[in-house]
Amino acid sequence: MSANKTNKRLSNIPFSVLDLSPIVAGGSPAESFRNTLVLAQHAEKWGYNRYWLAEHHNMPFIASSASSVVISHVAAGTSTIRVGSGGIMLPNHSPLVIAEQFGTLETLFPGRIDLGLGRAPGTDQRTARALRRDGRNDGQDFPEQLDELRAYFDPSLASGTMHVKAIPGEGLTIPIWLLGSSGFSAQLAGQLGLPFAYASHFSPGNTVPAMELYRRSFKPSKVLEKPYAMVGVNVIAADTDEEANRLGTTLQQQFLNLIRGNEVQLQPPVDSMDSLWSEYEKQALEQQLGSSIFGSPGTVKEKLQSFLNDTQADEIMVIAQVFDHEARLRSYEIVADIIKP
Repeated sequence: MSANKTNKRLSNIPFSVLDLSPIVAGGSPAESFRNTLVLAQHAEKWGYNRYWLAEHHNMPFIASSASSVVISHVAAGTSTIRVGSGGIMLPNHSPLVIAEQFGTLETLFPGRIDLGLGRAPGTDQRTARALRRDGRNDGQDFPEQLDELRAYFDPSLASGTMHVKAIPGEGLTIPIWLLGSSGFSAQLAGQLGLPFAYASHFSPGNTVPAMELYRRSFKPSKVLEKPYAMVGVNVIAADTDEEANRLGTTLQQQFLNLIRGNEVQLQPPVDSMDSLWSEYEKQALEQQLGSSIFGSPGTVKEKLQSFLNDTQADEIMVIAQVFDHEARLRSYEIVADIIKP
């Protein structure tokens, strides 16, 4: 990639927000949704480009399972920021239902809706079966599902006559993104000429290869003339490195509990993780969270610029799993100040 690197600066690219509507210990989904809207309103004021919500199921610390509904909640409470899914796990759904839902959202909030799509279940296998009903649907037919979904919006993409219409949906122009943490969606997005978003926030090791594969595979389309790649990254900013590292222990505990199969609400920060994890778990988490950036404004700026140099992202999406709502707002505010021209 080095031969193709350009001198991108943080102030030259858009920054966006990924929100899981976290449910904190002692909190409730109702509180999470209120906090989500407050964060979205601040993100709009601070100049973030888009605000995405992710579909996860059977996870006690994530409230955004019905993503389309929460997107409507956020879009109704904001006025200019783009709002969308990061992502909808398409194998969990009928393509027609997603076309109707996002056709409805685009009709209600014209020009502001994004449809990001993933092919993972966003949950465990037992819950995936409960969602999909058909145990044979393991995501392998994602390309066919994607073709069907795109044809509901644009019937000219269909291989034959469309006997079923998405109303609302047909004729609407809704940006469709492919999301991924491996090369599969990177290559498919490139081949179809669609924008691509990579989940470096939980799969950092394959970030640069996936970005390179996307760009190599890219074929111009009526959607995009050249590749457009966004990368998600955990960023927790505070006034000092020490405070940011302490806030970051909430994220570390979240992933520690995930690998232990101990799914609980988002935990408050601790002064040290040493008594909570084994050396093996520490190394595993350092790999999985390897791209995460914790620090003071100066530290975050330096590390974000290095991340941009490595990935050459066209846009960066920031994820901040912070226990305290005010500290979470402050983290996003610091990032917004860092990226101002």
